[in-house]
Amino acid sequence: MDQTIAWFTEQLAAHQIILDERQLAQLERYYELLVEWNEKMNLTGITERDAVYEKHFYDSISLSFFVNMKDIKKLADIGSGAGFPSIPLKIVFPHLQVLIVDSLNKRINFLNHLVNELGLEQVEAIHGRAEDVARLPKYRDAFDLVTARAVARLAVLNEFCLPFTAAGGIFASMKGASLAEELQEAAYSLSELKGKVVQQYELKLPNEQSERHIVCVKKLAATPKKYPRKAGLPLKQPLVK
Repeated sequence: MDQTIAWFTEQLAAHQIILDERQLAQLERYYELLVEWNEKMNLTGITERDAVYEKHFYDSISLSFFVNMKDIKKLADIGSGAGFPSIPLKIVFPHLQVLIVDSLNKRINFLNHLVNELGLEQVEAIHGRAEDVARLPKYRDAFDLVTARAVARLAVLNEFCLPFTAAGGIFASMKGASLAEELQEAAYSLSELKGKVVQQYELKLPNEQSERHIVCVKKLAATPKKYPRKAGLPLKQPLVK
């Protein structure tokens, strides 16, 4: 076992996550495809192997340190980019049914190729704006867990993500820097979209020591009919007071 994998498996084992050979092979193939496709299109600024394992794979899987994935059946990842955090989570927790929404069709093509190459089942990658996809009855108020990783400010993310979240479900926003200011700003959007902050977690990446913050928002009731507003509006005119 090489050094990167030894380090990675040791870090996960500290959180009672043990990967088998197939899962490790899937992650390694993911890394290879990420680097290969990144030469043709911009998927990530991080391509060095150790860094991908820490800043993308470990960082994505870290959500499971705080949210019990055994209780989650349906996961939606909004603005997923190159598949983070949903694809590493799917590899580690194969029972998850995953929806990925991204507005760039090139990224969706990559994700569909990736899912195919890795032999992942029950993963659907959709090209579209979150505001439009959340209006479709199949996806509205339908997911136990919704995630977004470093996509936008919380006041905006609430409108992107809470419409996908089932009543009683959780929207987990994965962020870098501290969130005190964003949380204050997000108060109005939370009340409008029937969400309530229930937990905040912070961790540091083991090697790099950069901070990560996860805010868990519980969905209290179904999304009001008027939300989300039409595509583009949440970013231009966030729900703030």
